[in-house]
Amino acid sequence: MPHVNSADGTAIGYDRLGDDGPALVLVGGGLDDGSENVPLGEHLAAAGFAVVNYRRRGRGDSGDTEPYAVEREVEDLAAVIEAAGGQAHLFGASSGGALALEAAAAGLPVDRIAVHEVPYLVGEPMVAAWRQYVTDLGAALDAGDRAEALRLFMRLAGSPDEAIAGAEAAPVWPALLELAPTLRYDAACLGDGAPPAELLAKVTQPVLLSTGAMVDPHSAGLPVDFFGAAADVAAALLPDAQRLTVEIAGHVADPALLAPRLADFYA
Repeated sequence: MPHVNSADGTAIGYDRLGDDGPALVLVGGGLDDGSENVPLGEHLAAAGFAVVNYRRRGRGDSGDTEPYAVEREVEDLAAVIEAAGGQAHLFGASSGGALALEAAAAGLPVDRIAVHEVPYLVGEPMVAAWRQYVTDLGAALDAGDRAEALRLFMRLAGSPDEAIAGAEAAPVWPALLELAPTLRYDAACLGDGAPPAELLAKVTQPVLLSTGAMVDPHSAGLPVDFFGAAADVAAALLPDAQRLTVEIAGHVADPALLAPRLADFYA
């Protein structure tokens, strides 16, 4: 698998899913080692895009140089964009969407940006819960308790206790434990939790904010309009934004439904 070196020397792994057409970089979300965006990337490659899917630092075969800062992840993405040809569209899933918007605001050579279900927090109760989560997450990871970090994340995401217990018993749990330290990185990308007005005002590129028509059953504890409300607030703060609601059952977008809409937007 190819790698590119970030500004601080960290090796960032990536795959090319298509070689012809406009460059398009996929940015993964929380607890993703780069695999979640692969089906979407394959659809977009078939639609005529030169797709690059990378593993964010601390995930998969990518390195993880301390100390962490969101600025380092922006530099990682800059290096991947350079490897993709020097200019690219972006797609960011979940917290990866927050990182994509952060990168655009920082002035990276980005064309159009699409983000799916960025989990910004709307309303003081949700923001207060976010602050407590960040505090508790830091304490759990500092204590080396990766399992508790995952439980905290799942509770924040609205997972009921039986779903958390099921996850702990599932074959995927050891892999999630490996990724648990990166939850702190996703939290940093979301900052104070609320849609960041000052940052979003700097994003002058066209931005498509997509959400599913329903909340993932695994997030039954979230308000039914959680992602839609967040996207609506963010869209109002962006200079050039479009909203899209897709009939998607689940937080991970169905590529067969989302890819054609993204292809139209990027074109």
